[in-house]
Amino acid sequence: MDVETYRNLGLDVNFVRDKEVNGRSNAELANAFNTPGDVDYHPCPEAQQEPDAVGRVSRFEDWQSSTAYPGTVRDVWLYEPPSVKAQDSLALLVFNDGGSYLKPDGPVRAARVLDVLQASGALEPTAAVFVSPGRPLDVPSADSQWEINSHPEARDQRSIEYDSLTDTYARFVVEELVPFAEQEMDARINDDPSRRAMAGISSGGICAWTTAWHRPDSFGLVLSHCGSFVNIRGGHAWPYLVRSTEAKPIKAFLQSGELDGDIIYGNWPLANKQMAAALQFAGYDVRFEFGTGGHNLRHAGALFAESLHWLFTDSA
Repeated sequence: MDVETYRNLGLDVNFVRDKEVNGRSNAELANAFNTPGDVDYHPCPEAQQEPDAVGRVSRFEDWQSSTAYPGTVRDVWLYEPPSVKAQDSLALLVFNDGGSYLKPDGPVRAARVLDVLQASGALEPTAAVFVSPGRPLDVPSADSQWEINSHPEARDQRSIEYDSLTDTYARFVVEELVPFAEQEMDARINDDPSRRAMAGISSGGICAWTTAWHRPDSFGLVLSHCGSFVNIRGGHAWPYLVRSTEAKPIKAFLQSGELDGDIIYGNWPLANKQMAAALQFAGYDVRFEFGTGGHNLRHAGALFAESLHWLFTDSA
């Protein structure tokens, strides 16, 4: 496909929420945010336990040390496991839309789960970086640190960072974000990509995959929740690219549900099935959990501890 055709098809533009055609609208994605299929999903048991020891979470508000995305600011939270020592080599989790995963009373409650899993020995000592997408310097922060910024310019920047199939976000994470985390935590993060995971929901989910694809030397694990493997900035091309390219050393956990999004850009349940099938076809180590829910973290939270155990446990 030539560049002109690519642009004429709109594959170079962000998510357009008010787009309408055939009596349907992209705004219908909101119908999948809270569905009847989500009612039986609750945070995993580990998210509701009191840990024996609590890790330290530090927030860096309006962090703007990015050369990959100049002129942007974002929030970053760093989770350090309990009793971390400078000589420890820590596994790593990086969460896109980090506030949604970190929210103390949210569907995932990632820090609490990490505390409980490490206290029980079910998970090796693991650090975590929770990062929000960038926003332009003149755009106000979200009303809540836990929510995705709904300002139009912030949403556009999120799509540029998360939905693009280029290596820019991978470079941001590997060359800027992870070194910042290591410096601030004064601890060593394991260089082994099989001990390092990218995670995210929706556009953050496809971004987790894109990051690992471009930098499998740094991230060998992917946790994608309701990943947007649909036609937003060409994301629907991933199944073909996976099928037609020599497999990379990436282990992936994908999740979606029958009431996930279904709009002009594509059908999330079908797109995730196609992505999972492509990974299986190409010989990847992949697990796909398809439930009854919608486009949210409810099912993801119910599976969170189990998904971490599967990802970080060596395959038989």
